[in-house]
Amino acid sequence: MQTKFAKKLGIDFPIFAFTHCRDVVAAVTNAGGFGVLGAAGFSPEQLEVELSWIDEKVGDRPYGVDVIIPNKFEGRGEQDHDKLREIVQAAIPSGHREFARTLLDEHDVPPLHDGSNSPPDRLMMTDTSGRPLVEVALAHKNVKLIANALGTPPADIIKQVQDAGVLIGALCGSPKHAQHHVEAGMDFIIAQGYEGGGHTGAIGSMVLWPEVVEVAGDIPVLAAGGVGSGRQMAAALCLGAQGVWCGSIWLTTTDAETNPISKELLLNASSSDTVRSRSFTGKAARMLRNDWTNAWEAPGNPEPLGAPMQMMLASESLSRMNRHPEAAKDVALNPVGQIVGRMNQSISARDQVSEFVNEYLDTAEMLEGLMPSE
Repeated sequence: MQTKFAKKLGIDFPIFAFTHCRDVVAAVTNAGGFGVLGAAGFSPEQLEVELSWIDEKVGDRPYGVDVIIPNKFEGRGEQDHDKLREIVQAAIPSGHREFARTLLDEHDVPPLHDGSNSPPDRLMMTDTSGRPLVEVALAHKNVKLIANALGTPPADIIKQVQDAGVLIGALCGSPKHAQHHVEAGMDFIIAQGYEGGGHTGAIGSMVLWPEVVEVAGDIPVLAAGGVGSGRQMAAALCLGAQGVWCGSIWLTTTDAETNPISKELLLNASSSDTVRSRSFTGKAARMLRNDWTNAWEAPGNPEPLGAPMQMMLASESLSRMNRHPEAAKDVALNPVGQIVGRMNQSISARDQVSEFVNEYLDTAEMLEGLMPSE
């Protein structure tokens, strides 16, 4: 079951688990897969704590880190973090802030009790927020892979990572974007189809994966978007991918830090209960459809802002939701892919890896049985 890319990384199974939870990273890595920590929500100091913890849990096994350094965002070119934050804050209309606050008020989600309703002082999805995270990741010897979630990374970041002996790649949602990655010298490409959770494009996985494989040539392609079973992994490998990149399927595992209210919503959702919406980050991201996503789509209401303004705007709401998950269940921000329809039980991440492998082997045996015996 080892593809060339899996052998290069020294892992048993070509299962790449994207997650914001360090416990899942460690569990998947120790089970023979490859955990990837989504670092965009962490400060450099917090990321250092998370990676040091993972290092202690996985021994010499490799794992990865996912960052967000987009090519296009408001204030691009401003290298001073504080000045960039001021630019972004100034680009958020007061009416948008009031709309978000009123929406949560109408759902009886209590306001923040810190004497102010101002959004947390976090600037995400920018060059100045992403670069320090790469610095932290490269200081850990077990980190063997860096992925950029939005677009081709800047040339100097690519060089910095590769000079450190670490592989670097990026997600794409179209053959055109894949071509940009090829020209930039990526070590691998993640082709994420329309079905995927979080930021995702508009082309279905079964169409996208072989198209990107053709564009990539000798560059390994990892298949993402709607993958949550061994049968789907077998399909991805048959279409030329060298592994699968999965995110949503780990949200309901027993290892995940997903709050119980959100976990219950995910366990009860069907594959038709998601929507691609710009209401969280400013870029199209798939999540559970609810009163929050509906409100930002309704005629006459404010339209979502671009990146990173919408995410900064949503950060105050997200803080209120996280502090009061029961009250916020009808407006909660729950990024997840269409695979949510299969996520109807809560098992450990290790057992989830085992299910992937066993179902893959059964599928491979079935396919072999279709071949003529003579």
